[in-house]
This record gives sequence, C-alpha cells and structure tokens, in this order.
Amino acid sequence: MHALKEVFVAAEPPELSTAANAAAAATPAAPVPPETPPALASATPGARLARALRAHALSVTLWIVSIAMLLAFWYLGTKYKLELYIRFTNIPTPADVLQKLIEVNQSPKFMTNIGISVRRILIGFGIATAIGVPLGLLIGRYRPVRDLLLPICEVLRPIPAIAWVPMSIMLWPNNEASIVYITFLGSFFPILLNTIHGVQSIDSVFIRAAQCLGAKEPALLWNVVLPGAMPHIFTGLAVGMGVAWVSLIAAEMISGQFGVGYFTWEAYSLVNYAEIVLGMITIGVLGLLCSGAIRAASRLAMPWLTYSNAGKR
Repeated sequence: MHALKEVFVAAEPPELSTAANAAAAATPAAPVPPETPPALASATPGARLARALRAHALSVTLWIVSIAMLLAFWYLGTKYKLELYIRFTNIPTPADVLQKLIEVNQSPKFMTNIGISVRRILIGFGIATAIGVPLGLLIGRYRPVRDLLLPICEVLRPIPAIAWVPMSIMLWPNNEASIVYITFLGSFFPILLNTIHGVQSIDSVFIRAAQCLGAKEPALLWNVVLPGAMPHIFTGLAVGMGVAWVSLIAAEMISGQFGVGYFTWEAYSLVNYAEIVLGMITIGVLGLLCSGAIRAASRLAMPWLTYSNAGKR
C-alpha cells in the first residue's frame, strides 16, 4: 500500500499539488467557540449577587455618606443654634422630627394624606404621559402637525402651573379634579418638549434605511422613531415628575383639603415646626422614590443602554 501511494503521489502533476496546497492554506479554519470561564460557569445566583453588590459598593457608600453629611449639618446647626447668615434658632432637631413622625403615625391621618398625594401624582402624571408622548412623536415627526399644535403649546407653556389654580377652580367641578389638572400641567410640557427633541435628534440615515427596507409609516414610528427618541422621553419623564410634585404641593397648599402639601401648610399655620420639616422630608422621599421608579423603568425599556454605557465610569 505504501508503495502504491508513493506511485500516485509521484504521478501527480506539480502544478496540481501546488494549487491544492494553496487552496488548503487559503481556506479559513472553523471558528472555535470561546470557552466559558469555570468561575462564571459554576457561579451560583448568590455568587453573582455578591459580585453585583461589590461592583456597586462604592456607589452605595457614597450615597450613605451624602445623606449622613446632610444630617450632620442639620444636627450641628440645630444643636449649636447657629446664626451666621442663615438662622437655626427655630429649626427643630432631627430628634424632634423623628418624635413627630412617631406621633403622627399613631393615627391614620398622615398616611391618608400621603396616599391622596400619591394618587393625585399618579393620575396627573399618567395622563400627561399618555398624551404628551404620542403628541410629541406626532409633532416631532410631521411638520403639518407641528405647525398646527406647537404654537398653542408654546403660548401655554410659560404660564406657571400655580397661576392656573384660580382658573382650574372655575373650570373643574371640584377641588380634586382641579388639583389633578394642575399636576397634569406641571408634567405635561417637559414630557412633550423632550419627546419632540428626541424625535428631531434621530439620525435621518435610520429613517431612510427603514424606508428602503419597506417599512410603512406605523412600523417606522414604532420600530425606529420611538426607540430612537426613548432616551429623551425618559429624561422628560424624570423632569416632568419633579415639576409635577412642585405643582401638586403648591395646589394642595392653596386649594387642597388633604395631601402632604396641605399637611405642611396646616403645620405652618399652627406654628408646628417639626411637622413642617416632616412634611418637607416626606415630599423629598416620595419624589426620590418616583424618580427611582422612572430610572428603573428606563433600564427595562432600554436594555441596550446597559451595554453601551458599560465602559463609562
């Protein structure tokens, strides 16, 4: 057999042998799939959670330090009754506010006020989102719609939400509807304008590419325009939520009978300083929770940003 093989090899023309070797050299090797590191392959959910906690340990530590610095400044100012340019003479101490928190939680009145304010925020902000985002997509995408509706929005936008309180009382049949309307106005315009800006900032190359692939206008809006504008939309939602809380508290102070704003204003009328500070802290915590919910929703709605921002520090 070896002798026969040598005969065939010897009989093969040199040019064919050279061409076969060149073709074999030019043929790319099959890619070898990367092996999963043993540490990752054998990692349990608990181990992955521990790695995530270690990765965010610095951020959590800085958050705690930030809040601790604010509390320390408050404590030292009230303990030593500082009177530099600002005066801490009548400001309650953190212990006084904590004691007041324990007192107000002994009755359901305080939690009722919180629940009413949260309900008003959710209704007003939800209506503003349901109207502002689609309207912003249409105004940003179509010039006739922009020419028709944007002037109206630009005329109404500079009017502060608090200036609408007397008009809203006349427009709506009860105080509850008027307060929700004020909350809606406070959040509507930031959501609308950020959505418009997001649509107009989309690269036209993406629009033309989708059109070349045969995408119709509804598919174009849903698959190209909306995802492209989504970062700006969530920025508008975050800004709108902050303005919504400002508008709600002002409306509750002026015309409300329930809510955190009414609770804070009533405490001011009764010269109850600890309840004033408690109301302010409650507003801040509720606003922080709402903003955190919007950030969490943005991460769920835009998972691709997790990878694009992975290298940023």
